Amino acid sequence: MALDVAPKIAISGWVEVIVRDRHGKPKYVVTLAKGNPTPIVPKGVLPETQVLFYFRKNVVTNAGLAEIIKLVFNLGGTPFEYVAIGTGTTSESATDTALENEIARKKASVSQTTTTITNDTALLEATFSKADGLSGSKTISEAGVFNASSGGTLLARKTFTGVPVNFDAGDSITIRYYIQMSR
Repeated sequence: MALDVAPKIAISGWVEVIVRDRHGKPKYVVTLAKGNPTPIVPKGVLPETQVLFYFRKNVVTNAGLAEIIKLVFNLGGTPFEYVAIGTGTTSESATDTALENEIARKKASVSQTTTTITNDTALLEATFSKADGLSGSKTISEAGVFNASSGGTLLARKTFTGVPVNFDAGDSITIRYYIQMSR
C-alpha cells in the first residue's frame, strides 16, 4: 500500500547553453528554465538574433530517480558528475537512458547554489571545445547529466532548438545544468 506523504519532494531542472566564438564572445545563449517568465539574459544585452530563450520543464529520468534513492540511503549509488552534449532532436522522456545522439561527455564542475531554499540546487557546468577532440560544425540540440564518463545512468535530459557550433573555427559551448530539489 502506497502512502501519500506531504509535503512532496520534487526534482526539476533547467539548462543554460552558451556558445562562444574563439575570442570568448557569446554567439548564442539558450536558457531552458523551469517556471521562469523572465529571461535570464535581458533583451538588449546581446543582439536579438543571438539570444534564444525557452522555458520548458526538464525531464528527470526513472533510472535517475532510482539512483538518487541509492545515493540518499547509502545503497551504493554513484554521484552525477558528467555532462554530455548531442545532436538528437527527439523529445526527452522519463524512460530515456541515454542521449539520442551523444557527441561528447566530460566531467563537470559541480557546485551547490540557492534557488528557493538555501543550497537546494546543484549546478553542473562543462565547456566543450576543440581541445576535447571535437571538430567540424555541429548543431547541438540536447544535453544530459550522467554518473559515469561513458555509459552510466542518465539523471536528466533536455532537448532544445539546435545551436550551431563550429569547433574548427574555435567555437566552444558551455552547458550549465541545474538540478533543484523542492517541496
